[in-house]
Amino acid sequence: MPVQALIFDMDGTMIDSMPYHAQSWITFTQRHGLRIDVDELMRRTTGHTGLECMRDLFGRDLDEGEARALIREKEDLYRELYAPFFAEVAGFTRFSQQALGQGLLLGVGTAGDQHNIAFALSHLKLQTPPHAVVGGDEGLPGKPDPAIFLETARRMNTPAQACIVFEDAPYGIEAARRAGMRAVAVCTSHTADQLAGPHVLASVGNYLDLMNSNFLENLHVATS
Repeated sequence: MPVQALIFDMDGTMIDSMPYHAQSWITFTQRHGLRIDVDELMRRTTGHTGLECMRDLFGRDLDEGEARALIREKEDLYRELYAPFFAEVAGFTRFSQQALGQGLLLGVGTAGDQHNIAFALSHLKLQTPPHAVVGGDEGLPGKPDPAIFLETARRMNTPAQACIVFEDAPYGIEAARRAGMRAVAVCTSHTADQLAGPHVLASVGNYLDLMNSNFLENLHVATS
């Protein structure tokens, strides 16, 4: 099916934020007297919603109010740590502008909450905002469940098969497969082998790689 839309995960895919999420988890857990292997925690929870992460971390079914307060504390830490060093994944802004120029819709499907989404978009200063944004605090299950990506496609009135997902994490790559979407692996925090799948069209370090390979020019893009 011709491509109509690109759907981007946010952390590690649009913005180079994963090391700062790791740092914020370390500080947060120290405050709460928890001992963790941060690499294992990230492996287990990247792509999950904040609510899912906190219930996993504390090992109990936290009520929503308590969980939301913990999420707010952790994500405030993340934004404080990352703000002085904010950076996009190389070439993202330029790549997204080129995609818009080819008539493609752009969506964001992330487990991040509305505050982290606003933080990222305010720093990116995109000339054209995404056509749809779905976050992890909207009541949908996190990845590898496909719900976030399917809802992003629905808001763009686009069939799943006409979307390409850009992801940096195994759960996100699997969510794209379950959604019936093709994918591009952005290898900022995982290897190409870790992000492999029959639906993965390309594995790249950043968007400069995609532009250098004429990825957009070689797509079969739907025309009106």
